[in-house]
Amino acid sequence: MKYPAPNYLVLYILSGTLAITTTLVYGLHRALKLAGWPVRERKRAVWKVGVLLATWFFAALLPSWFGFYRGALNRIPTIQYGLLIPIMAGIALFWWWGTLKRALEAVPMQWIVSVQAYRALGVIFLILYAGGHLAGEFAWPAGAGDVTVGLLAPAVGLAYAHGSRRAAGLVRAWNLFGIGDLIVAVTMGLLTSPSPLQRLAFGAPNELIGAFPLVMVPVFLVPLSVLLHLASLKKLRPAETEQQVHALLASKRS
Repeated sequence: MKYPAPNYLVLYILSGTLAITTTLVYGLHRALKLAGWPVRERKRAVWKVGVLLATWFFAALLPSWFGFYRGALNRIPTIQYGLLIPIMAGIALFWWWGTLKRALEAVPMQWIVSVQAYRALGVIFLILYAGGHLAGEFAWPAGAGDVTVGLLAPAVGLAYAHGSRRAAGLVRAWNLFGIGDLIVAVTMGLLTSPSPLQRLAFGAPNELIGAFPLVMVPVFLVPLSVLLHLASLKKLRPAETEQQVHALLASKRS
């Protein structure tokens, strides 16, 4: 097992993360513009969300850079802090931050779904496994699951945009599959990394997932993906209710 990270990994992870963040901010700007938000209000909302994402990015980057999340056989893992705290904070913002709630209502469902095409970048886990840098017990489920979710994202978003009768169920199934994939990946990461919780890959422990730059995946991209899934599911509930009302009215007219 080759423990040092390959040279290309820093560029791959950081450029990919920045591209994803930029796409989210630009997509929000476009959605609010299409929704008819006043220019000043739109700029203020986009600026606030952009600052929030940038702050979160650097809050994840700095401890990653200084090795806070590195695993050790004699120490309880710390990576769960970088994973769970952003998710809990994001859920709280969904409920209590009025600007974010209104912005979520304005962003089309198909955009929230399709943007997770970036999950296909999880192919990096399989590339690292092929190069002898990651344990197969982690790389295969994490890589294959992410690629599947990412490739399905645009198709599911397109189906919803076209108003397919089964689109709502398809979106829900895709979201649950995507969340399940992340749970499996995180679990396998914990079970294969050096810590008292390690149960697999003792001959080739998964040291790379807790080291910079790959650790940016579980402490930034995984929470971001979970929150996007939750936002999609939250938005799906009133959309389904509206569809049911329209269907009921249509049946009464006929």
